Amino acid sequence: MRIGRALCASAELLQGDRRGTDLVMSESPLFKRTFGALLFDMDGTIISSVAAAERVWAAWAQRQGLDVATFLPRIHGVRGIDVITGLDLPGIDAHAEVQAILLAEIEDVGGIEAIEGAAAFLASLPPNRWAIVTSSPRQLALRRLEAAGLPPPAVLVTGEDIEHGKPAPDCFLLAAKLLGQKIEDCVVFEDAPAGIQAAEAAGAAVVVVTALHKHPLDTNHPTITGYGKLTAALLRV
Repeated sequence: MRIGRALCASAELLQGDRRGTDLVMSESPLFKRTFGALLFDMDGTIISSVAAAERVWAAWAQRQGLDVATFLPRIHGVRGIDVITGLDLPGIDAHAEVQAILLAEIEDVGGIEAIEGAAAFLASLPPNRWAIVTSSPRQLALRRLEAAGLPPPAVLVTGEDIEHGKPAPDCFLLAAKLLGQKIEDCVVFEDAPAGIQAAEAAGAAVVVVTALHKHPLDTNHPTITGYGKLTAALLRV
């Protein structure tokens, strides 16, 4: 991670006690390069809000007569408005439904907590070198971060800030711009396929967070189960 006045070529992202050059996890290199900024999805990536979201959306799906098991995978990583409009349900006011779901999600924050090691890892990062990039509305994002005991970041990009939600790359491109970084110099931490596709489309490097995955995800990207052994180190030149 290139952090500081002149972002150094030997900055490190490490897992465990091993130290080396570039960005390293465990005992083998994760990336043979450095980064200008780290971009984090929120739900399922740094906080365990998936169950809470599924409770609210499952109740909504039942009211609409949808098969809940088939429907729920569609909600992860994308904006609520895109979920509902994508269903093309007759007689539905999508914006009204999204607002009702938002209110229900703000009320239901039971079980939401930080992913293992996330709080300490995020706290170790310079504030101007990382962002949260979520499909959630800002009000909900702040509520869930509060429930998880995480402070809001200096840069928070939400579903309301962009025209096209994930899997479009707009959100990550905006986050990189707000941080003053080229997207090619950023690494994205994501858990959901839509977010991974967005990061790929943007041109960022990707780390997949599998902490809440119920089934293995077929990916060529490096994966982590949590942040407990992950540290960011920087060297100034």
